[in-house]
Amino acid sequence: MKRSFATLLIISSFLFFHPMSASAADNKAMQIKKQTELQQVKPKKLVKIKLKYSPGGKYTWDLTGDNVDEIVRADRRLRKLLNIE
Repeated sequence: MKRSFATLLIISSFLFFHPMSASAADNKAMQIKKQTELQQVKPKKLVKIKLKYSPGGKYTWDLTGDNVDEIVRADRRLRKLLNIE
């Protein structure tokens, strides 16, 4: 009887004062928080260029993409590189 009581006392004190119970409170305080500014960052999609060479010796191209400014820049650069103005 005394032996089982002592064992029960040791086990209960171990469970009560165990560092895991303290870290459980720390885990609640250290929950992962979502950062909205990181969720909104998306990689830039590149401008797709389909360059065509006509039998008459002229170049034409089709530009596709999400950003209009990037499409305009790509168009200007192609015109400059191909000496079309």
